Amino acid sequence: MPAYKNWLSQLVQNLALQENPDHVFHKNPYKLKSIDLQAPTWFPSGPPPGKLGFLKAQCTVEADYLDNGKKAWLPGAVFLRGGSVGVLIVIQPYDGEEQEQLKLKEGQEPELFAILTIQPRIAAGSLAFAELPAGMLDDSGDFGGKAGEEIKEEVGITVNKSELFNMSGAAVKDVYQRPSTRPDDGDAFRELVQDSMYPSPGGCDEFLPLMLLQKRMGREELNDLQSRTTGLRDQGEVITLKVVPFKTLYREGGRDAKCLAALGLYENLKRERGILPDMPSNPDQGRKRKIPQDG
Repeated sequence: MPAYKNWLSQLVQNLALQENPDHVFHKNPYKLKSIDLQAPTWFPSGPPPGKLGFLKAQCTVEADYLDNGKKAWLPGAVFLRGGSVGVLIVIQPYDGEEQEQLKLKEGQEPELFAILTIQPRIAAGSLAFAELPAGMLDDSGDFGGKAGEEIKEEVGITVNKSELFNMSGAAVKDVYQRPSTRPDDGDAFRELVQDSMYPSPGGCDEFLPLMLLQKRMGREELNDLQSRTTGLRDQGEVITLKVVPFKTLYREGGRDAKCLAALGLYENLKRERGILPDMPSNPDQGRKRKIPQDG
């Protein structure tokens, strides 16, 4: 299971950083004593019993020193599922070149919309949970390629990988987690973590890069997306699309962590200027990426 291997490799590497004298836990380092793998969940794909999808790891992580007579320890229950990718889709209607020029001349604010998927989420106790389009990463770790697949499957829009912009990577690629006792240690040592959002790091290994797709399309095509039913039925997906004004997205998708995080990234990257790609001027215009998709 790639998710287990990647998680364990990252944990072992970051535990090893405690050997550095400046590490906050150097004097009393934590050690991974044991891992008990439990509750495997198999996906119905491939030869029986299928593909291993989810797994629980119960870890014992302790330090050798005693704290009030007891060994110091860290919570070690981990739900292993691997990475996912979420996509903020921002659409600006295109009303023809003449109308577009008139809007520019009059200084009109762009009219923007976003797309949410409405689908059953049993873990949330809901049959109509509103969220950004998202999906699990495959073994390749190709953020952009997987995002394109999910948009095709869940929304029905075909996109090129070059149209997608990795907002998570743009935000945190130069920000490092340094468990050091010295604030000015520079690049002395860094933890290995993904340049992504971690929705629930207290109990789950899932990391989630948030991508941006900006599209221009005619109003008829935009209207056709409203209430469209999509999803892969053989994988238990029953999805209905909802097109919402962008200014109300924080309300319509306010229960979805992906949506709120993507909005925060979008608004702040936009404010810094020169980071986010421009919205295409017409439906046929592609966009250039500003940073690499992966890594």
